Amino acid sequence: MKYYAVIVAGGAGNRMQTETPKQFLLLNNLPVLMHTIKAFALSEFQPKILLVLNQEQHSYWNKLCVEFNFNIPHTIISGGKERFHSVKNAVDTITEESVISIHDAVRPIISKDLIDKSFQYALENGNAIAAVKPTDSIRKKKDDNTEAVNREDFFMVQTPQVFKSDIIKNAYNLPFDNNFTDDASVVEQSGIKINLIEGERNNIKITYPADLEIAEWFLNKNAL
Repeated sequence: MKYYAVIVAGGAGNRMQTETPKQFLLLNNLPVLMHTIKAFALSEFQPKILLVLNQEQHSYWNKLCVEFNFNIPHTIISGGKERFHSVKNAVDTITEESVISIHDAVRPIISKDLIDKSFQYALENGNAIAAVKPTDSIRKKKDDNTEAVNREDFFMVQTPQVFKSDIIKNAYNLPFDNNFTDDASVVEQSGIKINLIEGERNNIKITYPADLEIAEWFLNKNAL
């Protein structure tokens, strides 16, 4: 069986209050995206890494790889208009039977254990979606009001989201829908049952400036 890791790096970084896309911001003196790729390169499954980047960012990324002497093998795929199209562009290049992990470029603190666990579970069960239980109270909007809901009924979905190739390739033959929020929602629309596995609290998505400081703390803690 072959294994692939599709790293999706299409964000513009608008909420980071910086002109530099968040996947290129420095985290412990290394661009965020490089930390993410390094995590998958350490996996026991040794996936082939496909990096999905906006066409306009390819040359900048190549310059960063030279500047930081970053030589982990990976293939660059051009991104699309929406995340859906970016993932589809990568998935469509895979022609062999395989297990495909799809991961946000801006989740750089993911552990080797979670990567390996998700590959193994998807291999055995068709798909594996990392998720954690919310710790905060949750309220649901209802008309002009809100109402309390039981947080035990909800999950906070992360990446990686891992699928056998036939499942994910079939799902991405569907037409784009604005209700597709992640790969699991696309696969679910194709009629496949989604399997959740336990994610990690430190598998944060870098979205706001404070997230970089939190990610740096996790990296330094893990290095001790």
